[in-house]
Amino acid sequence: MPALCRDCMTQFPSGRRCPACASPRVVNHAELYDLSIAHMDCDAFYASVEKRDDPSLSDKPVIIGGGRRGVVSTACYVARIRGVRSAMPMFQALKLCPNAVIIKPRMEAYVEASRAIRKMMEDLTPAIEPLSLDEAFMDLRGTARLHGAPPAVMLARLIKRMRDELGLTGSIGLSHNKFLAKVASDLNKPHGFSVIGAAETDDFLRDKPVGMIWGVGAVTKVALEKAGIRTFTDLLRWDRADLTVRFGSMGERLWHLARGQDHRRVSAHEPVKSISKETTFNDDTSDLEILDGHLWRLAEQVSDRAKAKDLAGRVVTLKLKRTDHSTITRRVTLHDGTQMADVVYRTARALFDQVGNQGPYRLLGCGLSHLISAEGADWSNDLLDPDANKRSAAERATDKIREKFGSDAILKGRALR
Repeated sequence: MPALCRDCMTQFPSGRRCPACASPRVVNHAELYDLSIAHMDCDAFYASVEKRDDPSLSDKPVIIGGGRRGVVSTACYVARIRGVRSAMPMFQALKLCPNAVIIKPRMEAYVEASRAIRKMMEDLTPAIEPLSLDEAFMDLRGTARLHGAPPAVMLARLIKRMRDELGLTGSIGLSHNKFLAKVASDLNKPHGFSVIGAAETDDFLRDKPVGMIWGVGAVTKVALEKAGIRTFTDLLRWDRADLTVRFGSMGERLWHLARGQDHRRVSAHEPVKSISKETTFNDDTSDLEILDGHLWRLAEQVSDRAKAKDLAGRVVTLKLKRTDHSTITRRVTLHDGTQMADVVYRTARALFDQVGNQGPYRLLGCGLSHLISAEGADWSNDLLDPDANKRSAAERATDKIREKFGSDAILKGRALR
């Protein structure tokens, strides 16, 4: 059974320890050098970046998120051991881990680290499908001749390079399709390297819970349980047509996944569908000054992301959540696409004014969708707002100054509210 040392990259017939460096970090599998679809998932990415940049946090439980009224974005493994999970309300996380260090997200640092990892991936293959800043699929078929080593070896080198050059770690899932590669990457986190071969697929899946399927959330899980489906074995008992009638297109997908079949290609050109940002307040508020200040900052963040991706959006969306968790959503379609913070803010503020102040609110958000190329956006004259082009030119000048001197070089007064 082929074996690979993940520390020194020695390849050997089989064994629990590397014969060259005695490391126990060895992966053994009969199909180790035959598989080429991989999923790489960074280990507690945001928290790992914070610990790397501040070594005093290394042994402490770290939670990334907002204030006490916010939710957990992610948490380090020290905090996870105590029960903290992503999307958990912050007050609940602090009950489980009262000595946790709470850090507000630093998206600039995470984006920078993500770009560095992406460049390392691109050294292996151009077929990369990012799912988020910290995870991506890779198709390494046909790369063995180029690199002089099979995909498994190149993936182990990638993780070692991430650790040595960036101070970050990740887990690898290697299989014969995307579904199983993603399942594999979750099997042995953190610092994992798991393989699911074609020959073992049926045996591996048989008694696994259907909740491990990506996209099966709490609502779908309840619907499946009502139909008596809890494991892959339960799914195998269903006829394909019956699953489709009961669950629609999801039923068709479940039939294939129950057999370990996933024919989706790794797509390097998956389009971004929307850009949005929201914030949860420490205290519910109806204060228009506070809400307006937050709305401007959110619009700036949405605009920054659109500009970074060279995209513009034709639809602006406003989202409000009241104290009772009821949600108000309003959207409007623009005549032309925009990526300008001024346009996003003014449009979202107009939507807010149409709603009227029905607060107090616990959450505010805004976003852009129906995304298009930024080429030609924001240049048409608005006869109803003759100063629009002046504000657009001023914003682009501000962007250049911030790019040169830092994001705090120029601030609008409303940003300080």
